[in-house]
Amino acid sequence: MEQLLKVQNFTVSSDGYGAGEGQSLERPFGHADPQTMVSWAGATASWPNRTDPGGTRGLDDYFTRDFAHNIGAEIMGRNKFGPQRGPWENEDWKGWWGDEPPFHTPVFVMTHHLRPSFTLSDTTFHFVDDDPATVLDKARKAADGKDVRLGGGASTIRLFLDAGLVDTLHVAVWPHKLGSGARLWESPDELLDRYHLEVVPSPSGMTHHLFWRK
Repeated sequence: MEQLLKVQNFTVSSDGYGAGEGQSLERPFGHADPQTMVSWAGATASWPNRTDPGGTRGLDDYFTRDFAHNIGAEIMGRNKFGPQRGPWENEDWKGWWGDEPPFHTPVFVMTHHLRPSFTLSDTTFHFVDDDPATVLDKARKAADGKDVRLGGGASTIRLFLDAGLVDTLHVAVWPHKLGSGARLWESPDELLDRYHLEVVPSPSGMTHHLFWRK
């Protein structure tokens, strides 16, 4: 069976930004508040970090529950992995996620500044300086027959979209504007020459955009 490259649960503002300006260690999403942007997922019964019972069911919960289904590897950009830019000042930084990253698969971090792979719990991070097709080939081999998730950020997703490599996208649109930052699109219509699109509103106020190849 074909191994798909999938974008899942990627949240953008109503004007198409996946993160704000001024990303830093203190503000990973810049001037955007990630807790507000992704509260649709955090409110669901299937949110993996939930410590209390309850949570919503329905459409948002379905996407949250489906996030890890048949995923064998992840690809992400350097900006998603951490706030540093340029050469590594040191290699002590191991990502935002602590000792138990949420991926549970090999992760391929795209960067022009390589460093040795390392493992935290059941997640191994590999650092690669290759074109998108080569990175995808490496991720598919590591995924052992399962699909590959393209985790972001926005510029990395655009890179793979422009290379014609993305098979399916699920983009959750938050009903507020950011005005500036890392932009996925000006309008989802930009992808309609290559993808079918179904738009599904949720009671939470989010609008889920589902794309699949024509």
